[in-house]
Order: sequence, then C-alpha cells, then structure tokens
Amino acid sequence: MSDKPPKSTGAGQRLTPNFTGLDYAKFFSAGALCCTISHGAMTPIDVIKTRIQIDPTLKGNSLVTAGRKIVAAEGPQGLLTGFGPTAVGYLLQGGAKFAGYEACKKWLVDLSGSHENAVANRTAIYLGGAAIAEFFADILLTPAEATRIRLVANPQYAPGFVSAFTKILRTEGVGSLYAGFIPILFKQVPYAIGQFTVNERATEFFYSRMSPETKANLTASQSFGITLTSGVIAGFAAAILSHPADTLLSQINKGHGPEGTMMHRLYVLAKQAGVRGLFAGLGPRMIMTAGLVSSQFIMYKYIKAALHAPPGIEIHKEA
Repeated sequence: MSDKPPKSTGAGQRLTPNFTGLDYAKFFSAGALCCTISHGAMTPIDVIKTRIQIDPTLKGNSLVTAGRKIVAAEGPQGLLTGFGPTAVGYLLQGGAKFAGYEACKKWLVDLSGSHENAVANRTAIYLGGAAIAEFFADILLTPAEATRIRLVANPQYAPGFVSAFTKILRTEGVGSLYAGFIPILFKQVPYAIGQFTVNERATEFFYSRMSPETKANLTASQSFGITLTSGVIAGFAAAILSHPADTLLSQINKGHGPEGTMMHRLYVLAKQAGVRGLFAGLGPRMIMTAGLVSSQFIMYKYIKAALHAPPGIEIHKEA
C-alpha cells in the first residue's frame, strides 16, 4: 500500500526497495495497532451483528432494535462481550496481514520481472498478495475468533477471554479452537481481497484523474479525504464478499450443523440458510466494515509515518 500519490518507476531503477527486518517490524506494529484499535472500537456493532446471525429472536431486527434488546436483557456491558479476544486476535492478525501484504506485494512485483509487467498485472498482484498474507494471518486469528464467538453466543460460558480460551482448550482440545479455520479462510480471504484490492484501485482512480500539479500540491485534508473515501469503498466490498462465510462461521462456532467434514457442514448450513439467510445482518456489517477498513488505512498511514517506516510499493497506472 502506498502512502503517496502513484508514480512510475523509470527504466534502470531498482524494481522494489530492499525492506529490512526493522522495516517489517514497523509494518507489523502499524498493522497490529490499527486493527486492534479499530476492531476493539467496533465490538458493540460486531456483537449485535453476530447475535442477529445466530439468535432466532433477533433475526430480521435492525441494528438499533437488536442493540436495544441486548442492552435491555444484559445491560450495556452486553455490547462489550468478546472485547478481549477481539483485541488480542486482531492485534496478531492485523500485524501479520499488513506486514504480510507489504512482503507479498514486493515479492510478486519482483517476480513480474519489470515495472511494466507489474503495472499490467497489478490487480492479480493485489489479489495474490492479499490472499497469501491473509492465509497466514488467519492461523493467528482463528483461536481468538472461536473464543470471541463462543462468548458472544453464550455470555455465561466464561467470565473473560483467558478463562474462555483455556476452558475450550481444556475441555474440547486445540481442534475445537481451529474448528472454524476453513470458514474463517472463506470469510477473511475475500475480506482481505476486497479490502486491499478495491482500496488500491479506488486510490488509483482518484489520483489518476488529477493533474501532476494537483497531485504535487494536495493538502493534508485532501489526502485524508482520498484515504477515507477509498477505505469506505473497500470496506463495502469486503463486507459483501465475506458476509456469507461470516454467517456460516458464527453458526459453526455455536455448534450448529450436522456431523461430518467441515465442507459437508458448510454445504448443509448454506443450503439451510439460503441466500437470504446467508446475508442476514449484512447492513450492520457493511456499516461496521466501512468504518473498520477506512479507519485502518488512515491509522496505518499515520502510524507508519510516526514509526518512520518506508512507503509501500507503488504499481498504480499513470493517467
């Protein structure tokens, strides 16, 4: 991801910079902070969204109506259920995802052989980089996400993250913590593809319609506006692409579905839910995801600057 307007690489120049271990540590730190802050702040909306997906009494309710019912039954603290695993899980996942995307994009650009080839195949590079980075990040996320959904589905299961995590590990084994790994991949990989690919293309769209003079003289507020708008668009795309798997993940972690392989369970649950059921709660999630993605790109940009991290690799097409 670039923090600057797109620019081309001249002939004879190095295709990509050599990032050091410290550079990747800065990428990881910036990604970890932006994701844990954004996801932690969105915990109430995520609680409502998850309950709409798994609680028959809340299905079909609006975000506001479902939230009122949860507060009436459990108090305001009910909207913070699962905050601990959310913060920890996305601290690890966010760092791995953003640092991984920077690394994968560099590798794929170098693999393309030339700047021209990289630009011509930039969408494939964004898709591949996002998918690879997200796969490894999800290995870190899955246990925390399983714990979070267990707490949201049943607030009486355990008093907090550590106790819930150890209870699952002790009574059900590590396999239970990774029971949702495949559906998490189905959810998070499309999410990351939407997040990074659409953000890159939206950013390119805005900058490509500016003259060189305009780009060179952008104010801080104008640059912020482009980052925000691109992030919101990417957030909508990420929500739509990943929502069916998000619904199935909530059902599996609650123990729903038949016995059998994970793919069989996913197939049966998807068939039972139908298209309408798979997209239950999409409205609240689109709102949440637009806020998440846009805030993450904004924070990532400024945290990287504060850490004096190098800019990302630019392969946008010039106008």
